[in-house]
Amino acid sequence: MKVLVMYEYPPLPAGLSTQGELLRKGLREIGIEAYGVHLKSDQEKEWYYRWFQPDLAVGVGYWGYTPHLVLHTQQAGAAQPVPWLVADGYIANYREVLNSLPLILVTSTWVKDVYVRDGIAPDIIEVLPVGCDTDTFRPREVHEPKVAIAREIMGVPMDEVMLLTVGGDAASKGSQEVMRALALLGDAVPKWRYVCKVWPQARTTSQNQSDLGLAEELGIIDKVRYVTGKVSRDFMPYLMNACDIYCGPSRLEGFGMPQVEAGACGKPVIGTRAMAFLDTLVHGETAFLAGVAVENRVSETILGEESGYPEGHRVVFDSPRVADYRANVSEIAEYLRQLLCDPSLRQRMGEAGRKRAVARYDYRAVARQFVDIVSRRLGVEVPREISQASYNLNEGDLVAT
Repeated sequence: MKVLVMYEYPPLPAGLSTQGELLRKGLREIGIEAYGVHLKSDQEKEWYYRWFQPDLAVGVGYWGYTPHLVLHTQQAGAAQPVPWLVADGYIANYREVLNSLPLILVTSTWVKDVYVRDGIAPDIIEVLPVGCDTDTFRPREVHEPKVAIAREIMGVPMDEVMLLTVGGDAASKGSQEVMRALALLGDAVPKWRYVCKVWPQARTTSQNQSDLGLAEELGIIDKVRYVTGKVSRDFMPYLMNACDIYCGPSRLEGFGMPQVEAGACGKPVIGTRAMAFLDTLVHGETAFLAGVAVENRVSETILGEESGYPEGHRVVFDSPRVADYRANVSEIAEYLRQLLCDPSLRQRMGEAGRKRAVARYDYRAVARQFVDIVSRRLGVEVPREISQASYNLNEGDLVAT
């Protein structure tokens, strides 16, 4: 079996890029020939098609990347395209192309449900979760120099409980719901500090100002810190370990990589009882999942070139579609109260999160699951030594037996 993985390559610290890179890395580590190439690099993809002659071209992205992940490979007649997709809006002009494929991979059961809702045949869809580097994202003591310095840089004293949210922006990851919940707790909990680490983008300044305006309105501005800037994957494991509670009750989530990475670092998670979290987190064991308070629905959408339409194309839905969710603030507050007041509970849930991340989401286990899926669904031949191997995961180590 030879696999070409198409994603943002060389890898950036962003989620889709990491998703592709860990699959490529995992395949190579279990003995599969695999190379990475940028999904939009047509000349380099053709170069790989001609000399590497892959059996499969796995494309990481969302349905709007169909021209890069599927059509280019089909036109070259070079390999079987296998898109590995997240959900991003309404699947519009590529249903026919996607339905012609024998296999589509998606990152969670919820993403599969969204694709089926939008007209993709359920029998061609398989769920393949995103991998996690559990060797790098692992528990570390808060007093280790790299962790302690990361915490200091974020402005959190050692005598305060650090809450953390990470994302392109914080609001989409549920920060406003978290802040409203924290404001309900008053002084009945230990001292805390809430850090939101966001990436610079076009809307960052205005979004941060809006979020911090809410913090000021709630009277907690002195306990909330927004940190904007680019960081590498080298820094993120130490930032995760610097926190005590990871807060990620996202409004829309097709997998939730930071939540899984937080679990791998032994941190309890606050999530939403919906979407991919029903796959990745276990309520009361690895996380507390707040119920959904609001489902925001839309009756129509405007599409453009990214959807294969002229700009301004209007689509009216037969029935309103859920655009995103809002987690229940009072439930978040109660779960935060329990975690803030009980360090032993934080430790127990963190240990359970670590165990689950290693068993289900270690990138080598995900690579093995990929091999099982494509050999079963597509009849791709797997080397004998790989097909007969079993793998035991223990605290991030993958051992062939």
